[in-house]
Amino acid sequence: MFDKKVIGADIKTVQFGWPLGMPLVGFIESGLWEVRSRLQSQRIARVLFLCEKVFMVLVHGFIKKQQKTPLPDLQFTRSRIKQLKGII
Repeated sequence: MFDKKVIGADIKTVQFGWPLGMPLVGFIESGLWEVRSRLQSQRIARVLFLCEKVFMVLVHGFIKKQQKTPLPDLQFTRSRIKQLKGII
């Protein structure tokens, strides 16, 4: 439960304080950003998002287990963005 509160609070901080930078927000690639949350027991969560007009669109979230963002997570995020482009 504590992890959800930390992630939610970090997302809220970004939502109401945008634009923000490191250490809370990291740039991934053109139009894609990440909310960087530190969880209990040295775990790290990432929520990938994009900003479209006045909206913050959360696209994908995961627990990070290696230094670089895993390629399958990036590919999944890109496919979701393609699906969303017709909607937003």
